[in-house]
Amino acid sequence: MKASHVRKLIKPIESAYSEMFSGRVYRVGRGAVSVRNHSGTAAHTVIGVHGFLENHCYFTQAYDGPTTELILLTCSNYHIPVNGVTPENPAWEVPIKHLEGTIEYDACILNQSLQNLPSTENIRIHGHSRGGAVILEAIRQWPELYENVEVVLEAPVLPQGKLHALVTTLLEPVSHGMWPWLIRLINSAPQSAYGQTFFGKMNPRKRQLLSKLFYATKDHLTIVRNIENIMEWMARTDTSVYRHVRHGTFLIPATDRILDRQAMLASARTSPTTMRIVETEAPSHFITLDSKEWVPGLETLEAAAQG
Repeated sequence: MKASHVRKLIKPIESAYSEMFSGRVYRVGRGAVSVRNHSGTAAHTVIGVHGFLENHCYFTQAYDGPTTELILLTCSNYHIPVNGVTPENPAWEVPIKHLEGTIEYDACILNQSLQNLPSTENIRIHGHSRGGAVILEAIRQWPELYENVEVVLEAPVLPQGKLHALVTTLLEPVSHGMWPWLIRLINSAPQSAYGQTFFGKMNPRKRQLLSKLFYATKDHLTIVRNIENIMEWMARTDTSVYRHVRHGTFLIPATDRILDRQAMLASARTSPTTMRIVETEAPSHFITLDSKEWVPGLETLEAAAQG
């Protein structure tokens, strides 16, 4: 990448979205992990891994039970979407050798979090979109850690998957130097100009979370690196990683204009039979935001733990 492009791309992007958060936030490398306070005794633990240009608030309303211990990742070089909490440096943090802004790097954040933070034995890890790839890469890096963990891969980036043709067509003519310009253009356009196409039917929560997408990362370089790494990871990662996934669900939307739905299904179908494939009626890539009804109930966790 040209030095002049890198200079343009590393100009900071100010944080534009945060929510009140009650809990603790730990810095892990260039990312973070937040542990939300819960009012009852924790019966199960959910770890949420957000997607490209999203933030951890994606999961907060889907898992708001008083006995749910909710642990939320902030991927590398993304803004931590909380206010009212000062991040701390945990004693258990280990340096990460991978390049920041990659699926491999964020998988290390996930593995350190899973190893050190859950206080229950009933653990679900729920990843949306790029977050699905982060989970699979984390399992590939450390399979033993996941023997009794349930995974939910929602509209996931998968081995041998593809971006939707519409997205590929948009990205092809974009050189690195054009990114800051393109993002300014997107941010100044009314969301209705592209929202319906990519995001499907809107609701208040979706509008709230998706209107600030291009402010999620700390710089434009992370956006470029995320995209290039997603495409590269899908192309070179083999579906054999699925053999390490013991329990879980692929959640597939009815319509997806971000990822190629057929390629996603074809990849999911190569997985051993322990993983369920649920073809939801969700009208967009953002299944959880379209309706919480498609998120599997947490009672499946106890069953998995006993299985």
